Amino acid sequence: MALILLLRHTRPAAADGRCYGRTDLAPGPDLAAAARAIARRLGPVDRIVSSPLLRCRRLASLLARRLRVPLRLDPDWRELDFGAWEGLPWEAVPRAELDAWAADLLHARPHRGESVAMLLARTRRALGRLRATRGRTLAVTHAGPIRAALFAASGRAEAWQRPVAFGEIVRIDAARPLAGA
Repeated sequence: MALILLLRHTRPAAADGRCYGRTDLAPGPDLAAAARAIARRLGPVDRIVSSPLLRCRRLASLLARRLRVPLRLDPDWRELDFGAWEGLPWEAVPRAELDAWAADLLHARPHRGESVAMLLARTRRALGRLRATRGRTLAVTHAGPIRAALFAASGRAEAWQRPVAFGEIVRIDAARPLAGA
């Protein structure tokens, strides 16, 4: 039986209020202390997979060493590519583009990056690989893929609005079929 735990990275070294999906930000200065606290909450895992982005990769590396488990990078766990919005303060994103995105959250790409449907497809692939393994797997990732995984697991639209805190661990029921699969 597979158990999938999703962990959002810790607070990155970035200004609040910026769009930084695929921007490769370093983790913030609290990384080591946060990793120790997460390891205590987490319990045993058999393996860790991680987004290759630095804010996840460094956390995953610390956890893998501390828990003495293998670490594998998986690009399907990266955050949404916000295209032209990357690095902008959210208030600088044109209102018409935000409205277009909100009107068709799954398919709109006003930023010319990745659509939410594209994020969902790669998150489903990543979940499929984890569901095929035995034991407890931790995926160190971002808020977008966690929301996509929750949507894939439940089929509930409110998954897209769910807040995911830095350092939060979310459990996915690997025994339950993916919604819409």
